[in-house]
Amino acid sequence: MATTVSTAIALGANCRGPAGPPLATLLQVRPQLEGLLQQLGYGTPQWSPLFRTSPVGGPAGQPDFLNAVVLAHQQADVQAHDLLLALQQQEAHFGRQRREHWGPRSLDLDLLWCGGVAIQTAALTLPHPRLQQRRFVLAPLACLAPSLVPPGSCCSIAALLQQLPLLEDEAVTPLPGRPGWPE
Repeated sequence: MATTVSTAIALGANCRGPAGPPLATLLQVRPQLEGLLQQLGYGTPQWSPLFRTSPVGGPAGQPDFLNAVVLAHQQADVQAHDLLLALQQQEAHFGRQRREHWGPRSLDLDLLWCGGVAIQTAALTLPHPRLQQRRFVLAPLACLAPSLVPPGSCCSIAALLQQLPLLEDEAVTPLPGRPGWPE
């Protein structure tokens, strides 16, 4: 009997890309990512609201990010490396250039977990090693599934978010829904 597993992907953007400003990029990538997930055998994904977040780490002076999370479910036998490759292709399509570690980006798609798979390779570590330290990921996840315990954790998303200290000058603000992103 097949089991259903969850997969979570974080989305972020803070600079202009071929699609335009970050909001335009996220609005355009959403249906493409939804189609990709459905093509890979996932059901209809759940989308978090958009959040405006302060950049954490990386070079000083970056503009704020727009962030969200998508949570999808699939029958077991998830191919994490195939999904990672597809996400990187989406990033490239939307102008992602890896010039500076944690630098500004037109689109960032981070695979947070893929079922209960634990992977550590040069290309991919799952669950994401900094998931439990990132308010800009946990806050959107808490809107979708606050009681979900992510793989590799012993606490729910809501508890992880509550335990996370607020960094100086860190802001994570939910944005109102809009056409193309009603959540």
